[in-house]
Amino acid sequence: MSLSTKYDPSAVEEKWYQYWMDHGFFHSEPNPDKEPYTIVIPPPNVTGVLHMGHMLNNTIQDVLIRKARMEGKEACWVPGTDHASIATEAKVVAMLKEKGINKKDLTREEFLKHAWEWTDKYGGIILEQLKKLGASCDWDRTRFTMEESLSESVIDVFIDLYNKGLIYRGVRMVNWDPQGKTALSDDEVIHKEVQSKLYYVNYKIEGEDTYVTIATTRPETILGDSAICINPNDERYAHLKGKRALVPLINRSIPIIEDEYVSVEFGTGCLKVTPAHDINDYELGIKHNLESIDILNDDGTLNEAAQMFVGEDRFVVRKKIAKELDAIGQLNKIEDYTNSVGFSERTDAVIEPKLSTQWFLKMEDITKPALENVMNDEIQLIPPKFKNTYRHWMENVHDWCISRQLWWGHQIPAFYLPNGSYVVAKTKEEALAKAQEKDSSITIDQLTQDEDVLDTWFSSWLWPMSVFDGLNNPDNEDINYYYPTNDLVTAPEILFFWVARMIIAGYEYRGEKPFKNVYLTGIVRDKQRRKMSKSLGNSPDPLDLIKQYGADGVRTGMLFSSPAGNDLLFDEKLCEQGRNFSNKIWNAFRLVQGWEVDENLDGAANETAIKWFKSRFNQTVTEVEDHFSKFRISDALMSIYKLIWDDYCSWYLEMIKPEFGQPIDAKTLEQTIIFNEQLMKILHPFMPFLSEELWHELRERDEKDCLIVAEWPKAEAIDEQLLSDAALAFEVVTNVRNIRTTKQISFKEALELKVKSEKFDTLKNFQFIIQKLANVSSVEQVTDSVEGALTFVVKADEFFIPVSGSIDVEKEKEELQKELEYTKGFLKSVDKKLSNERFVNNAPEQVVAMEQKKKADAEAKIKVLEESLANLG
Repeated sequence: MSLSTKYDPSAVEEKWYQYWMDHGFFHSEPNPDKEPYTIVIPPPNVTGVLHMGHMLNNTIQDVLIRKARMEGKEACWVPGTDHASIATEAKVVAMLKEKGINKKDLTREEFLKHAWEWTDKYGGIILEQLKKLGASCDWDRTRFTMEESLSESVIDVFIDLYNKGLIYRGVRMVNWDPQGKTALSDDEVIHKEVQSKLYYVNYKIEGEDTYVTIATTRPETILGDSAICINPNDERYAHLKGKRALVPLINRSIPIIEDEYVSVEFGTGCLKVTPAHDINDYELGIKHNLESIDILNDDGTLNEAAQMFVGEDRFVVRKKIAKELDAIGQLNKIEDYTNSVGFSERTDAVIEPKLSTQWFLKMEDITKPALENVMNDEIQLIPPKFKNTYRHWMENVHDWCISRQLWWGHQIPAFYLPNGSYVVAKTKEEALAKAQEKDSSITIDQLTQDEDVLDTWFSSWLWPMSVFDGLNNPDNEDINYYYPTNDLVTAPEILFFWVARMIIAGYEYRGEKPFKNVYLTGIVRDKQRRKMSKSLGNSPDPLDLIKQYGADGVRTGMLFSSPAGNDLLFDEKLCEQGRNFSNKIWNAFRLVQGWEVDENLDGAANETAIKWFKSRFNQTVTEVEDHFSKFRISDALMSIYKLIWDDYCSWYLEMIKPEFGQPIDAKTLEQTIIFNEQLMKILHPFMPFLSEELWHELRERDEKDCLIVAEWPKAEAIDEQLLSDAALAFEVVTNVRNIRTTKQISFKEALELKVKSEKFDTLKNFQFIIQKLANVSSVEQVTDSVEGALTFVVKADEFFIPVSGSIDVEKEKEELQKELEYTKGFLKSVDKKLSNERFVNNAPEQVVAMEQKKKADAEAKIKVLEESLANLG
């Protein structure tokens, strides 16, 4: 049966994905006879849908896992999703609001019932979408961070760290999201440059008719001021030392303190200190024993402590207070000002620094193994430029705020007694036993569990262990076999917030690294270098791309320009290039499939072409292995792309192709089919659907004889001389073809080719190929130049094509002169490099030798060109 004239991905992709699933090719079990290769997916939020970042990240993971599977390793790619406390709770609250239900009117149990219903309905969408991409995850192992066994791991770890004295409860300054009404970790805050106002406010000096002016971007926090701070070295304010000022509008008396923290250059050189609403002011407050006045409610409105504007939103108050200050003559001026403001990653609300009672994990000591083992390359960051960023983060780490004021998530296993003290325990019954050690009269009904849940990262930092049940059951077969995992593919922006924390947890609970390599992808950006996002409307729908270009086309399109750690400038034309590559491969196969075989033909004429392509294939496999070892996934794809498009399609098939309507010999056809199989093998990790389809078209195969588990090719001997000779022959063919084009000589007209070269023998193996591909009747060696012929030069060899009729001598001389000038310029640049002693002494020996060869080739070419010009008169 003949193939359709055009490759149709839609007819192929679903068929083969289901086939792979039905035959269990994705599933893995511990096998002591095989080397394990493990990847755990960075679990996407259960709220998520596939976006371009997911496409890139998961394509790379699939390439790595498919190659490992073909290499005979026990390849295991564990999928799953993250419960995403903040994002999911926001989605459920919004869904309930549409139904006229307010979260405040529900009990925790009622809300969680809605949350689980939402998760069951929508939570698996992104994993189903990954299947469209071709992701060969072991779906039998799919995990969810809120499933029972993973939840148990999280709670056990909390209790263990608390018992070790590493978790504590205290009042600290946190990032507060007034819309989500929860504390956030630093990684959940996005800082943006915004256009603000700088308000210059006059504070009256107590007991005097004088003022001091202070600049602030947040006048609404004036009502919570506890002091004014001056730099002790600032002579402008020496007269204020020891005095007090009055807070505008409410006339509360506050001290004027001195601290070198105050910048003399910023604003007026005076600082208002509001310990409850600024992290730096908080530190000053502790140092100088200042009162902390929290004037904000959890929703960002002002509370009774503010004395004014109670119940009004902070930004409404900002405008109102400016008018009030102006009305009483205490607003000096307002200036435009650009500053960095923190926004909630999930709700996009402006973050408020807020004093809050939270749970914290001490980070100073627990992080040390994680820092040491990245710095000594026990764990490799790729590219290594991220080591400096990692070191900076880890050396300046703060205690981790691990509590969140939400209901969706892992509820903190702390239980409060009526007197306000607490115990930490796994269950209420265990908590009761501990509580009764403090007070034997306590009953279980008197215990109240902490309302807060744990930060989502507190579950995902256990992911490489918890997916294999390595915390609940630390000596089970899975964790002992698959851990540590091999490669983690993720984004640099979560290097500290997730990657570092997984490393911390790995050393704390397994005593070893969680993975060997961390491959950090770049950000997918548009042609204008903007990050792709829904809000900008510059991000295509990945499923639409797959529908239009096929999964293989999109996968290769994403990888054509995605060097590790560098941003990918995505252009839909890359997917079009991927689709065109699919069609090129499809058409090449159709060409071979259409050839008739003549058993009487011996095929001797094709032996050189076959030997050459074998060497070229082995050379590419060597290149590809080198690229993979250095995580140059894009470079590996390009090597395969060039091998198939240029070497196989443009040269090899043309060399062996029989004349139109003529048969081919059986030996050449069989070898070509073998080449096709080898090409499909190295292509498979990148283009799994097309390659699997053609694998089964090439031969009749058993049910489980699938490309997905075929043996990865091993590089064999490479005939470097043959490759060099071929390169020369191809250059000759290309030059003859170019002459035909520029001189408008029909390809049907056979030409003679005269060669003036001391190395004529190097062309002998390819003489038949040159004659066939360039339509040359003969290739003949000459000792002198051929007058009146068209000429071209390849390295030091001169080639002549005698043509009937006259040629434009002046035009030929002009073109030769241009080439001569270019070659002289090239020689000059090489000479300059070789005359540089630092280059010659410090560059690798092979690099210097290459430059010397370039010099010799250029000098020989110049000599030939000058002779050619002389022959033209």
